[in-house]
Amino acid sequence: MAVPQRAVLPQPRFADDCTPDLSGFMEDVFGYLPRVDQRRWADAYLRGLLTAPGKKTVSQMAKEAFLPPGAAQALQQFISASPWDWTAARESLARKAAARLPGHSLTVGTTLVEKRGEHSVGVHKRFVPKAGRTINCQVGIGLFLTSGSESIPVEWSLLMDEAWCGDEERRRRARIPDTVRAEPAWAHVLDLTDRLAALKVSGAAPLVVDRHCPIDAMRLAAHLHLRERDFVLEVRPDQPVLPALHAAPGIGSRPVTAQQFMREGGGRHPYVAGIDQGGRARRVQVFSAPVRLPGSSPAAPGTQRVHRLIAEQFPAGRRPARFWITSLGDRRTEEVLSLLRRPSLTHAAVQRLEDDFGLLDFEGRSFPGWHRHMTMSSAAYLYRSLQHGARQPARL
Repeated sequence: MAVPQRAVLPQPRFADDCTPDLSGFMEDVFGYLPRVDQRRWADAYLRGLLTAPGKKTVSQMAKEAFLPPGAAQALQQFISASPWDWTAARESLARKAAARLPGHSLTVGTTLVEKRGEHSVGVHKRFVPKAGRTINCQVGIGLFLTSGSESIPVEWSLLMDEAWCGDEERRRRARIPDTVRAEPAWAHVLDLTDRLAALKVSGAAPLVVDRHCPIDAMRLAAHLHLRERDFVLEVRPDQPVLPALHAAPGIGSRPVTAQQFMREGGGRHPYVAGIDQGGRARRVQVFSAPVRLPGSSPAAPGTQRVHRLIAEQFPAGRRPARFWITSLGDRRTEEVLSLLRRPSLTHAAVQRLEDDFGLLDFEGRSFPGWHRHMTMSSAAYLYRSLQHGARQPARL
């Protein structure tokens, strides 16, 4: 029999390293929940994510906490059915992360959750290049605050297609809000940055997005420009660019690809040394030049302003060249290069969220439940970061 949600829970038993400051953290992040039982189940769920070994199912978390019979069902109800709003918790996470990481930038991480069937909210078939096959999955897009050594998740969005958003019955069953529509990935990233900007915790922190997030970089750049948000966005080698005035006399005014521009007339910068996680220095040839982006339109205003194209050419063809468009035209190249390394920290953080904090383990099907679970996983990750300090930087 399920434990009634208003039942009084016994004090859970957990590993010692989970207990010292967790009560204060819980009060800061989830103290706004209106009911005592909600706060108690939030505490139990968070502790379960922090301590349960292996997959973080509600059954495993309840077992690890020595909770009474039926607690697993009550934990599931707390995430999927209990009427609580996750936005206040995420605001608290963002403020704590910003205080922990002065000088941070914004980065984007994606998580792919393979699913059976078609009833989990947002699930759709998607070709995954890394796997080399089409997978039935959910795709989550996360916004992270990232310093030179650490990356912390603060916001999430679920990629939805028209098969979900255009089906009223599916929307009703999954409790998808009326405001949610099918949008491309770049629009999700823009919305995430808008939500964070409304909190006024990140100031002028630039957004850095690499090739692992499949966005329309030019659309995103145009809208970020309208918001006066600086950015560094990785683009494909065949991204069309136009030379800015006097930037590349040999090319003229015709549009060329980013790769061709750097090969035929782009600016140069001395070799820059970089250090990977193993402590070995590597040298990368860096090209930098002002460019304009062709194809401005009412749907993507502002794309004719001057940006900066940066290319990284690795020695002896060991790795493919990488190309970036940035609004940071007045920054030193070394400073911009340091930002390019930060998405790797975010990818490492996503992997740790998946491996250690149950990011992939949501068992429900509803839209609110997915967001609540992602919020709890993010809270567990931040708590552990606050307790034990930053992880070692990811290998570049």
